[in-house]
Amino acid sequence: MTNELWKEEIMKLTGKELSLADAEVFSTQLAALINELVNKDFDKLISILYRLDVSEQKLKTMLAQHTTEDAGVLIAAAIIERQQQKAASRQQFSKPASDIPDDEKW
Repeated sequence: MTNELWKEEIMKLTGKELSLADAEVFSTQLAALINELVNKDFDKLISILYRLDVSEQKLKTMLAQHTTEDAGVLIAAAIIERQQQKAASRQQFSKPASDIPDDEKW
């Protein structure tokens, strides 16, 4: 999964267009969107976090430890980290068919 694909997955779930050109701009825009959801549609934020498979316990711990930091920035970082983990895992465990020995092919 390339950088753009996991970013596109986030945009699809949030329903918002975010910058794909620059990682820092993407992160800043995502943090602003999260802050907006915290204030206006918390249920949607929870749904997005669930669908992106962001650990609730990790978020609670992180938010409790960093009480003076912007929650949107922290949550955006957690979302991006999780998406990158999933992308790395998919890449690691996807093998091309040519790697399978002939005697094990169906």
